[in-house]
Amino acid sequence: MALTVLIGGARSGKSATASALAHQIGRPVTYIATATAGDDEMAERIDRHRTERPAGWVTIEEPTRLEARLAGIDEHDTIIIDCLTLWLTNMMGTGADEPDILKAARAIASAAAGRRGETIAVTNEVGLGLVPPNPLGRQFRDLAGRVNRCFVDESHRTCLVVAGRVLPLLELSDWEDPRDDH
Repeated sequence: MALTVLIGGARSGKSATASALAHQIGRPVTYIATATAGDDEMAERIDRHRTERPAGWVTIEEPTRLEARLAGIDEHDTIIIDCLTLWLTNMMGTGADEPDILKAARAIASAAAGRRGETIAVTNEVGLGLVPPNPLGRQFRDLAGRVNRCFVDESHRTCLVVAGRVLPLLELSDWEDPRDDH
């Protein structure tokens, strides 16, 4: 059916938007959570997210193997992947290098876009702020942008979520020049 990418800053409402969209679609939902509890604060965040999900949704906790998990879900179900930024963090934590991460991102995005059911991928836009002061931070920021592009390139719809509001993002080919007389 389709791949939707929801991109935005931290606490912008991306997960809530993904959940609302899944409700509108009205199909069974599988929620793939990529977060891992490395400390108490993160464990609390994960617990809070769990309690916010509807009881009828299936939750799969998968920090790295997204393509394999997608293959095991009913083709007609709606899938929410939350989130690609944490998936990238986990991949970098395993020692995966940039070419391997981008290859995996392209494969996951292609698999998600090729499903019969809707896939909604949640991700952070980390490139709008300051340049990170260290090489690892800069590598992460740059790679997050590249991973996001892999998914957006396969998506049928991409939206920027800001303060709970959803802004559709256009491809250049869809842009209308206001100087053109119609």
